[in-house]
Amino acid sequence: MKPKALVLQAHGSNRDFDVMDALSLAGADPTGIPLNELRIAARNTLFRNFNLLVLPGGFSYADALGAGKLLALDLASYFADEISAFVDSGKPVLGICNGFQALLKSGILPGEQSDTQVTLTFNEQGHFECRWVNIKPVSQKCIWTKDLSENIACPIAHGEGNFQITELFPLSSFIEQDQIALTYIHVDDSPASGEYPINPNGSILDIAGVCNPQGNVLGLMPHPENHIHMWQHPRHTRGEHGGSGLKLFENGVKYASQM
Repeated sequence: MKPKALVLQAHGSNRDFDVMDALSLAGADPTGIPLNELRIAARNTLFRNFNLLVLPGGFSYADALGAGKLLALDLASYFADEISAFVDSGKPVLGICNGFQALLKSGILPGEQSDTQVTLTFNEQGHFECRWVNIKPVSQKCIWTKDLSENIACPIAHGEGNFQITELFPLSSFIEQDQIALTYIHVDDSPASGEYPINPNGSILDIAGVCNPQGNVLGLMPHPENHIHMWQHPRHTRGEHGGSGLKLFENGVKYASQM
């Protein structure tokens, strides 16, 4: 049977159907459910019915109080027990762009570290970034990026994607636990080394995505769901291809189907 994927929909989500398309191609059975419906549903039973959870991109609640902040409050108040049980069970969880911001600001990511020691803040250049980037799968602990041999080319669209930490953040253990899942790179596979616009937002260590210590929760700023078809590559009419984001979704779906 196909693993069932729950795609959370908040007011302002705008990549939910793109994610469901990617999940379907990867072999899952996705269902989008608005948060308002989840609040009045039998949440414990409903969450347990799914094998995989995705928080898509967009501008939830118009990014009031900061990108992903109000969605994070939803996760930490209305759905704290349900999502905590989902994560602790080892089921795959994915947050993309606004979903990543919500996972981080709710404390679900990076995990054991305090959410007050890490943030996604305003892009270093001081403006919204909408461009294609190249990202490298790094973590072999993260079930979403493990064994991915090809780099991913996909778009970004955010104003607050700058991953930064405080001096109290345990960076060395964060690296040792293999929690840097994806990094921005040049097209030739060389490190971005902070160079703009290769690293489009100024994130430390060129971080594009991170996972929790267990490896089942991934958050990333780029949008791999927007490069799952060959024709979505911006230069496909010139014969360029490769770098599909579909493999990332296939990893998560395959893992969910084995649980």
